[in-house]
Amino acid sequence: MKDNQISDSGFAREGDEGRYREALDYLYSRLPMFSRTGGAAYKPGLETSERLDKFFCHPHRRFRSIHIAGTNGKGSCSHTLAAMLQVQGYRTGLYTSPHLVDFRERIRVNGEMIPKEAVTDFTDRWKQSGYEGSPSFFELTMMMAFDWFARAGVEIAVIEVGMGGRLDSTNIITPEACVITNISPDHTQFLGDTLEKIAAEKAGIIKKAIPVVVGEAQGSVREVFRSVAETVGAPLTFADSPIHLMSAHRLTEGGWKCKSDLIGDFTATLAGDYQVKNINTVLCAVDMLRKTGIELSDESVRRGFAEVESLTGLRGRWTRLSEHPLVICDTGHNEAGLTSNMRQLKEIMDARHGSRLQMVVGVVADKDIEHILNILPKEASYIFCNANIPRALPAAELAKRAEAVGLSGKVIPSVKEAYSAALEEAGENDVVYVGGSTFVVADLLA
Repeated sequence: MKDNQISDSGFAREGDEGRYREALDYLYSRLPMFSRTGGAAYKPGLETSERLDKFFCHPHRRFRSIHIAGTNGKGSCSHTLAAMLQVQGYRTGLYTSPHLVDFRERIRVNGEMIPKEAVTDFTDRWKQSGYEGSPSFFELTMMMAFDWFARAGVEIAVIEVGMGGRLDSTNIITPEACVITNISPDHTQFLGDTLEKIAAEKAGIIKKAIPVVVGEAQGSVREVFRSVAETVGAPLTFADSPIHLMSAHRLTEGGWKCKSDLIGDFTATLAGDYQVKNINTVLCAVDMLRKTGIELSDESVRRGFAEVESLTGLRGRWTRLSEHPLVICDTGHNEAGLTSNMRQLKEIMDARHGSRLQMVVGVVADKDIEHILNILPKEASYIFCNANIPRALPAAELAKRAEAVGLSGKVIPSVKEAYSAALEEAGENDVVYVGGSTFVVADLLA
């Protein structure tokens, strides 16, 4: 097909690369982008999203949706549910953030990224629209996703919350069901300084008569969800009652061999100890979705667990890049996610007598750095780096703060150069871990 020919979706399959780059430059440079610059780009509230939605003729009303929130695990759960719906035969949209390598990872239909021509087309329409207002990067790219899903004939879309829930831009949708994975400290400067306050913000996606599954919640946090659900009249299920995942055994090659009272025996290929909780949450979500009338056969659910990465393009979740040395990268970046990762790393190191651990670590500046650093293993060798975004904490500053808690190592700002240095120092039986920030993993995989 030639560049100026039009595909079935209404866009050229191979468009003008220069125009696409101009569109991306416009989105990145003209719109405030939280993932790059942090709090200055954060715009809580739904007013702008509601105005944009009206301006673009309410595209989200042309497809059904499932809304996913939570501190950790929402990306894995979103991708897994999308994989299952896709296998079932639904034309499935998936909206997630941030992306790792390619902007278009945020917006997928049946696993395929939004075409470059669709990005260009939407951006051109926006620039010529005469809209009066200044949306953020997230607000406008969310509307791009909804617009593309409607144009592409999506039947059902899995929509991941950007931050929080109550005031998140995505909260303009009226979904078929909601999933809230868990609550732990993250973005406390925006969502609140206690778990109860954070839970209240996440619970803001709960709506009247729309069923919700909460993957993990104890004590006062559990009561926050119960209170909100009762107040708005939403059917609420906690994933620990009942527990649909009856057993999960780690496989040598990665992933889990599982048994469920819903679908019997199955294999879940996403590795990482934290995935066990995600698996159970997804199973509860499947049970909930079936009750809403969404068809999900046992075989579709099993294939979704087994093929999520190939079906949706998910990367960066306890991903093994090499076996000798063993190289693992993971996007875990807050206290809960890193605690789980470090626990699993310790198990690996305990089983590999004589092996050394190399940590290639970078963080963003607006995290609770001291808490994160105190989670990291003291016995490892470190290379401190920083992702190529303004929001990243400079590697030298990270090294200085790490030294204060007993962590020492080299400073190599470039992620790829830091990774190369770690590989040069590592023996074939050693372990290299790359992480601390989603954006460190993104730079590594780019």
